[in-house]
Amino acid sequence: MTIRLVLAGCGNMGYAMLSGWLKSGKLAPSAVFVVEPNAELRQRAAKLGCATSADANEIPADAVPDLVVIAVKPQVIRDVTAAYKRFGDGRTTFVSIAAGTPVSTFEHVLGSRAPVVRCMPNTPASIGKGMMVVFSNPLVSDDTKRFVADLLSASGEVATIDDEGLMDAVTAVSGSGPAYIFHFIEALTVAAEKAGLPGATARLLAMQTVYGAASLAAESHEDPGVLRQQVTSPNGTTAAALGVLMGEDRLTNLLTRAVEAARLRSIELGK
Repeated sequence: MTIRLVLAGCGNMGYAMLSGWLKSGKLAPSAVFVVEPNAELRQRAAKLGCATSADANEIPADAVPDLVVIAVKPQVIRDVTAAYKRFGDGRTTFVSIAAGTPVSTFEHVLGSRAPVVRCMPNTPASIGKGMMVVFSNPLVSDDTKRFVADLLSASGEVATIDDEGLMDAVTAVSGSGPAYIFHFIEALTVAAEKAGLPGATARLLAMQTVYGAASLAAESHEDPGVLRQQVTSPNGTTAAALGVLMGEDRLTNLLTRAVEAARLRSIELGK
């Protein structure tokens, strides 16, 4: 049996990534083997046409996958990874999407010959709009790096860092960042309601404004600062609002403090 990829864990993120790989044609269902103890989650992977199992020991003995993607919660990462130690001879690359788990954890469990890629995704990856940041240990080949980046691109944008220590900053910006945006939508909705708009209308205006502005920023060739200036007429309504948000760098300082708090907490959790 030829297996290009073993997916260990088919929860929300694992399933979303698997769906993206198959829909984009980057992998055929026959090239994927899914290991998932939960019968319901395993069944939905089977419906996509993938071979499935509840136990890693049921992977055919003669199969040597190109990749083993570890998509489980950090608290069970060591036990789950240990089940794949037989692939730690250097022929298989391990890709982890477990938050806060350093490459050294996998090297300790799998041995010193295992190529390991650490990936920090975020929740918009579930709809193909994610931000994935990867770090690879020196054993990962350039061809494998390209293959992994191509796979991950089915879930959104992919960036690479050469210093694993920066993963704490990545976590604080893009990993936790969607929650900041969700709260901004909540806050803008409250402000709209206090300005007199009905609740449903307030929520729609807040959500669509954030979505539209982010889409425009992503598709425009202009810097976000230029786009902001284009919306802001001198002495107009936008300028009045920005005077509150930007005066004394209020919003920038607040976000800087928030990101730093998240970064420091990420460091604590990784110890």
